[in-house]
Amino acid sequence: MEYGDFKRIRQIARKTKCGVKLDEKKGLPFLLRKYRKRKVFLILLACVGISIFALSQFIWNIEVEGNETIPTEEILTLAKECGLEQGTLKTKINQNEFTNRMRMERDDLAWVGVECEGTNLTIRIVEAEKKPEMIPSDEYCQIVATKEGAIQRIQAQNGTICVSVGDLVKPGDVLIAGTMEGKYTGVRQVHAQGEVWARVWYSKKGRFYFQQEKKNRTGREEKKYEIKINNFQINLYKTLSKFEKYDTIKENKKCKIFSNFYLPLELTTIQNYEYVTEEVTLRD
Repeated sequence: MEYGDFKRIRQIARKTKCGVKLDEKKGLPFLLRKYRKRKVFLILLACVGISIFALSQFIWNIEVEGNETIPTEEILTLAKECGLEQGTLKTKINQNEFTNRMRMERDDLAWVGVECEGTNLTIRIVEAEKKPEMIPSDEYCQIVATKEGAIQRIQAQNGTICVSVGDLVKPGDVLIAGTMEGKYTGVRQVHAQGEVWARVWYSKKGRFYFQQEKKNRTGREEKKYEIKINNFQINLYKTLSKFEKYDTIKENKKCKIFSNFYLPLELTTIQNYEYVTEEVTLRD
């Protein structure tokens, strides 16, 4: 029950000559009363609260969504050039100006949106499809092959088909000519239109050495840690790896209090895996 209700029950207990016993006290007033003599603790608690409030006014984590062909690093670099990076004050972010600048800088961005929750900012983008060069429909043209392949199916809405199903074509071969012959009009030039399906193949060259060096992990590993506070990095280890040969895997984990309340603190775990090498001979 609340503290005010307890006072009323105590008055009723006195009138009925009954006793009231408290099993447990909970709440901020009781907590402050408990630590009222520990001034240092209260000061530190107040400092933590003020610090969290101050940090909540900045952006400490930026995520990118919607990109398929554009690397995330390029979007983050572009955002930084447009004035948006980790540590930016949220009140200084002009979303309309930022999204317009990003679209002006890159032609492959059809739409850019920004959403801020807590200290996390999400940049959502829609990539623009590259449009092929369009030829006016009243101009003469023909359809030619751009790759080597085998014709599977061909349809022409305008023009003359020059290949058959099963034919092998090379780049530059005419598939649908931009000419048509009529009984009364004779041969005339047209804008070739149609669809062509073909099976194409790709080849790649590589070099494989007869003698190769193979890595085998020994099972020994070591962990080291780094702390990054905004742009300041602190190594929590003093010595170099004790392994002569090893693979390194780094894992970064950003510190957050709630789902969207990130702090300018990042913990990096460095795992080194020892390995030994041996010469291996390839055989048929």
